[in-house]
Amino acid sequence: MKKLWKSLAAVALTASLAGCGSSGSGDDKTITIGASVTPHAEIIENIKPDLEELGYEVEIVEFSDYVKPNTALRDGELDCNYFQHTPYLEDWVSKNCDSDDELVAAAKIHFEPLGIYSSKHTDVSDVPDGAQIAVPNDTTNEARALQLLEAQGIIKLAEGKGLEATKADIVENPHNVEIVELAAEVVPTKLNEVDFAIANGNNALNAKITENLLVTESTDSEAADTYANVIAVRKGDEDSQKIKDLLKVLETEKTAKFIEETYQGVVVPVFEY
Repeated sequence: MKKLWKSLAAVALTASLAGCGSSGSGDDKTITIGASVTPHAEIIENIKPDLEELGYEVEIVEFSDYVKPNTALRDGELDCNYFQHTPYLEDWVSKNCDSDDELVAAAKIHFEPLGIYSSKHTDVSDVPDGAQIAVPNDTTNEARALQLLEAQGIIKLAEGKGLEATKADIVENPHNVEIVELAAEVVPTKLNEVDFAIANGNNALNAKITENLLVTESTDSEAADTYANVIAVRKGDEDSQKIKDLLKVLETEKTAKFIEETYQGVVVPVFEY
């Protein structure tokens, strides 16, 4: 009877350890990926058969906001996520993680040029006095939007603010434009209510406003590298077999062609293959 209880205890301990390991990006054959609906989940869906050929069961969890995917990854509900660029990731980590649950970028996959969109104006130089311009309200994307407006000569920002710039840092505003700060995913839905909206590529695609695009960031600029969207993982999981296998099938000519043909410049691949 003692031997039986020892055997049962050993089985229970083994099961318990296996259950604890299932929440991390280990070497098991299930991979759970959090992604924005467009284009991220679509890009992953395109390579899902390739992961299945490697023996993986693939679950794509779609998110419509910029907070829950990182929270779910930090808390072990996902193996990785795919929706954000590195500056946003680093800003989020600095505010929501400690050294024990840090998130990091495993690879850069694509760039979504931030664009100025309008349903009321046909040229970005056509800025009426008092124009309302909607921008994302998260730290890095708002600064990036303001920098795009500065590049178009609409405003001028104080020197040296970089990715911490806010509308309070506007030092010249010849058209007296009003900067309307909104959640990034909300910006393109308000296109008909403002003069211009500055949106991320994925949100513009989701809202189906790409035909209203006037100008974007350059795709061969430093921004394309800085703001490339990444596969994010918990620190230490970059070298797990499942993440290596994910990147093996993701960073391919197949993926590059899918992105180029599907998104026509609103999304641009940045990886080498």
